[in-house]
Amino acid sequence: MGALMVAAGLTVSTVALAASPESAAPAPAPGSDRITNPVAEFAGIDKITGRIITFDVYIDETVQFGALQVTPRVCYSRPQNEEPKTDSFVEVDEITLDRKIRRIFTGWMFAESPGLNAVEHAVYDVWLKACKQKSDVPAPDAAKTDAAKPDTAQPNATAAPAAAEPEATEPPTTSTN
Repeated sequence: MGALMVAAGLTVSTVALAASPESAAPAPAPGSDRITNPVAEFAGIDKITGRIITFDVYIDETVQFGALQVTPRVCYSRPQNEEPKTDSFVEVDEITLDRKIRRIFTGWMFAESPGLNAVEHAVYDVWLKACKQKSDVPAPDAAKTDAAKPDTAQPNATAAPAAAEPEATEPPTTSTN
């Protein structure tokens, strides 16, 4: 009977814990506080010249650094009030001397541990520095939109020949051969 009383006491205490306000809210899912960013910032070193270059790459876009093509697929960071944790899933291809493309890296890079999963190439090294919401580099979609604007912004097609007129007034050149 003593064991039954102990078992009943345990049941009551677990019910009391389940009804408490602290445990009523579901625990946040792991990684729910991460921020998805549209830009990954990388650094790369050219081991021949010793020059270190920082460059931004938009997600799912490819940037060439020397003989390497860097393509970030996702870039996550944490809010300012949490411990920094910045990671990006990256694909890196090498353009060989015979112009073939060879995948040399596919995986996660971590900004807080650049040596952990950095790309170490014979001539170039590349590592993740940060994930950002904005970049000084124009977004790929904005560049395509800007390129299309001049064609649609012209009121008529007569403006194009007027731009060519100054070239027609130049004196003709002749060869003395």
